[in-house]
Amino acid sequence: MNGDLKIKELKEDERPVKSLNTAQIKKLLLAAEPYLAMKMRILLALGTGLRRGDIESLKIGDIDFVNNYITTASKKTRKSMGSRPVSPEIMAELTKYVFVFDVGQEKLFNDNFSHKRWKKICEGAGLTDLKFHDLRKTFGSLLAQNGISTAVTQRLLEHSSPNLTNKVYTNVDPVLRHAVEQIPVSDWL
Repeated sequence: MNGDLKIKELKEDERPVKSLNTAQIKKLLLAAEPYLAMKMRILLALGTGLRRGDIESLKIGDIDFVNNYITTASKKTRKSMGSRPVSPEIMAELTKYVFVFDVGQEKLFNDNFSHKRWKKICEGAGLTDLKFHDLRKTFGSLLAQNGISTAVTQRLLEHSSPNLTNKVYTNVDPVLRHAVEQIPVSDWL
């Protein structure tokens, strides 16, 4: 050898975005049933795309139960979303959840997030390698799968770049499959 050996780094394959399907979401929520606070955290992550830290810091005063909005301020990005829309179904669950609170309670969650309990819920749902952040990725993927634009998804996830939204937070495989299925191949054969 002459010492002119050139080493070229191989590009690492992009890991697929981890997102849950409807059956997996149902199993997760069922496994969380005995732990109301954890179930509410899971619903908020899946239905709003909020980060765990932002969910943990929610106060009851941040929730507009009449107009189905939550006011958020991201701890990570320091951005705030004055009126984050929330589905009526999740608002109904939130209403039931806070109904039993003592008068004067300010925080939405009085307990700390329990990693041990999260792991137990995931195991009960058969989702052993699931990270809580994957619920946020599921939110982004579900929006894409339902035809919601990257711009809207990017705004809801409070991303600064559409690239981040598409590359890291959106499982586009089902979207690509749906796109290909729109081609009228049966008309040709």
